[in-house]
Amino acid sequence: MNVKKIDHETMYRILGLLRPYAVLIVLSLLLAIATVMTTLYVPVLTGQAVDTIIGPDRVDFAALSRIGGLITIMLTATAISQWCLTAVDNRIVFAVVRDMRANAFEHLQGMPLAYLDSHHHGDIESCVITDIDQFSEGLLMGFSQLFTGVMTIVTTLVFMFRLSPVIALVVVAVTPLSIIAAGFIAKKSYTFFKQQSARRGAMTAIVQEMIAGQDTVRVFGMEDAVCQRFAQADEQLRQASFKATFYSSITNPTTRFVNAVVYAGVGIGGALAAIGGTISIGQLTSFLSYATQYTKPFNEISGVITEMQNSVACAQRYFSLLDQPLESPDIHDAAVLKDVKGQVELQGVSFSYLPDKPLFDGLSLTAAPGQRIAIVGPTGCGKTTLINLLMRFYDVTQGRIAVDGCDIRKLTRNSLRAGYGMVLQDTWIHSGTVAANIAFGRPDASREQIVQAARQAYADEFITRLPQGYDTVLGQDGGGLSAGQRQLLCIARVMLTVPPMLILDEATSSIDTRTELCIQKAFDRLMEGRTSFVVAHRLSTIVHADLILVMKDGRIIEQGRHEQLLAAGGFYAKLYNSQFEQV
Repeated sequence: MNVKKIDHETMYRILGLLRPYAVLIVLSLLLAIATVMTTLYVPVLTGQAVDTIIGPDRVDFAALSRIGGLITIMLTATAISQWCLTAVDNRIVFAVVRDMRANAFEHLQGMPLAYLDSHHHGDIESCVITDIDQFSEGLLMGFSQLFTGVMTIVTTLVFMFRLSPVIALVVVAVTPLSIIAAGFIAKKSYTFFKQQSARRGAMTAIVQEMIAGQDTVRVFGMEDAVCQRFAQADEQLRQASFKATFYSSITNPTTRFVNAVVYAGVGIGGALAAIGGTISIGQLTSFLSYATQYTKPFNEISGVITEMQNSVACAQRYFSLLDQPLESPDIHDAAVLKDVKGQVELQGVSFSYLPDKPLFDGLSLTAAPGQRIAIVGPTGCGKTTLINLLMRFYDVTQGRIAVDGCDIRKLTRNSLRAGYGMVLQDTWIHSGTVAANIAFGRPDASREQIVQAARQAYADEFITRLPQGYDTVLGQDGGGLSAGQRQLLCIARVMLTVPPMLILDEATSSIDTRTELCIQKAFDRLMEGRTSFVVAHRLSTIVHADLILVMKDGRIIEQGRHEQLLAAGGFYAKLYNSQFEQV
């Protein structure tokens, strides 16, 4: 698709964003017309006022007083209509921006994890926040200056042709110079504003990464390397910004030069016409005012066009995000998973992140209702991927996964995921109170139920020591809490939902040994009668599992109970014994 076609498509989609506010847009146009007409009627009155001065001591004060009153009325009407126009334009722009952010955020909720895993989160944030802000600035300038500017030019020409067609033709003859110059500059600035938007997103991603990993950066003494990487991104942004700013900054001087030529032409032509008696001195005064009124919008419009080039570039990034496909929808007759017994089957499952690099190939296993399944193996063997397939964050390439005999692709995703409680090694805490974080999966829970879940997760002790207890407001990612405390909150969140099936992916990795023993007892109670999948690196935590699956290179190479696998002396035995070997 070529650039020109993309521009047309983007503009069409921008108009689609404005369509719900058509009534307000019409009102804005009417107010713009009122503003222009009252503004441009003032030079007519000014010219008439000049013509009341007939000569020395010959002034028609009665007419001058009447014209002065009309000028006051026109200026007041202009001020009122301008205020109303600004209010309406602001309402349109802010409503469109609200809709854009809501659409983007809603779209993100339905996008597959594959996209979120493969793109910098900072770049996505930049698109949803910064790019939409940049778009709103251009849109606001378009409403506040473009409409009034175009109407000012057209209406001014009408007034000038009524006064003197010859002088008006001189003005029209010079106008193409301004249009050609503005068009050239706009084309150049658009290219660089588009680059600037992309560079800004890349820099946002770097800043986010470095803030999140600042402790790691300092531990390894990589401050200089990180600063160098930031400097490179900053330099790329500087170059794109410099070029965009340079071309946009020469717009105003160029149009001002053309405007000066127009004004000089009007002044000379008007003076000759006045000497010849074709027009009066008052009409010449009006003409000079109109020359200024006519050329002024070209400065504004050229600036608006430059800013709108930036807005269109930002809009393209926004629409590019919305164009990313969502998760494949549930089939039209998808069943709702109810009364879960917990029998989970994987039959000939194959899966790969990349087409030429299969991770699973013909994986099969059966988890009986209430059975505790432990999954162990070296890093990268596919343990977490298996969890993602069970939750249907990814769909299998071949084979099927079934819960209670029903293929999970024939179930609604919401009901399937509601059937699992999941605690991951990577904790997630949102901005809000401690109680709200625990009740995230069950917002209707009472305070007593929240406290009870926290006690079961052995989190109540540290929560009660917080400044406001359960009402303590946590920052992003649980700022102020230790890794272990954040993990206890996530465990309490699952304890509150009491799901029919459980997934524990290194759920106690950040917790001290004493607390881990207590949590393990709580998990034992929670897992009673529930099918559970436990991913573990510390094999001592899964010795009592009903079935241990040993994975390697995307395959199950051993399975059995702990004692059986040790007695077999295979890969599991080597993994288990390696934990106690001296290095």
